[in-house]
Amino acid sequence: MLVSLFDWLSQYYSGFNVFQYLTLRAILAVLTALGVALLLGPKMIRALTNLKMGQPIRDDGPQSHLVKAGTPTMGGALILLGITLATLLWSDLSNHYVWVVLFVTIGSGVIGGYDDYLKLKEKNTKGLSSKLKYLGLSLVGFSAVTYLYIVAKSPVETTLYFPIVKEWFWDMGWLFIPWSYLVIVGTSNAVNLTDGLDGLAIMPTILVAAALGVFVYAGGNIKISAYLDIPYIVGVGELIIFCGAIFGAGLGFLWFNTYPAQVFMGDVGALSLGAALGIIAVIVRQELVLFIMGGVFVMEAVSVILQVGSYKLRGKRIFRMAPIHHHFELKGWAEPKVIVRFWIITIILVLVGLATLKVR
Repeated sequence: MLVSLFDWLSQYYSGFNVFQYLTLRAILAVLTALGVALLLGPKMIRALTNLKMGQPIRDDGPQSHLVKAGTPTMGGALILLGITLATLLWSDLSNHYVWVVLFVTIGSGVIGGYDDYLKLKEKNTKGLSSKLKYLGLSLVGFSAVTYLYIVAKSPVETTLYFPIVKEWFWDMGWLFIPWSYLVIVGTSNAVNLTDGLDGLAIMPTILVAAALGVFVYAGGNIKISAYLDIPYIVGVGELIIFCGAIFGAGLGFLWFNTYPAQVFMGDVGALSLGAALGIIAVIVRQELVLFIMGGVFVMEAVSVILQVGSYKLRGKRIFRMAPIHHHFELKGWAEPKVIVRFWIITIILVLVGLATLKVR
């Protein structure tokens, strides 16, 4: 929005041309989203508390969590607001990738928000049925990736690239659609499963979004992408603004979500952030690197799959409780210890993912 204004003003004063730089606008997006979250956070927490939007706590979970009953949830709406405002203000809105990522993020957030609403206001502890939730996420995901497939201008935009081994790649053709759908919906649900402890999901999301911002910037620059031997996609660099907005809004939310949390993000935040990471990775063609950097999300999702599968097939559980962060709690780890150690793991995995830029 402001890009067009500053472009028009530059004819009267050349100094406004500085706002054409992606890096500056990304920084401004970080600060804008962070400011929105920090300024509106206390008001939103009070409003959620007054509306009695308190998080229900499972009786079969760790007993230490019972004290969290009543903590306001749906704080992810604050993250969505920060991301949306910062992206609309500092992005070039003529770039279609900007609208795709906003559509996926907001659409997934609406589904998650309705699920939260049913759990809290209708006293329906299950919220949306799994079928309806996946149907909604599927409609959002399929719509986005089908559009990307239709408007793709070159095979690069639908090719699966393998990290480290540059000779390995696969022009997926129409299989790009189901593959990308699985990436988006899978990441969305993986982040949702991770969101079980104070600050556990938001910090890895912040770190992965920042790292994806590096890939986005490099992939949108013809010289840098050629030097690093990664796919060059015209216009994808503009998504660094969106990545910056996730980073800023996430930091602002973490201010209130850090242990002991004043607010939880709820499905409105977890589903939307996971979908956002997934669609960015799909657009920049770095899905496999996303799986590396988001290893904590993968670990959480796999632990649930293994737990359910083992119980149904063998009648035995592998973990004391799934997702796996609860397993470590029940082993005696204090909640802050689990959280920080998972953060450390994410930092390591993000560095490994970034290293693939050079190791090719």
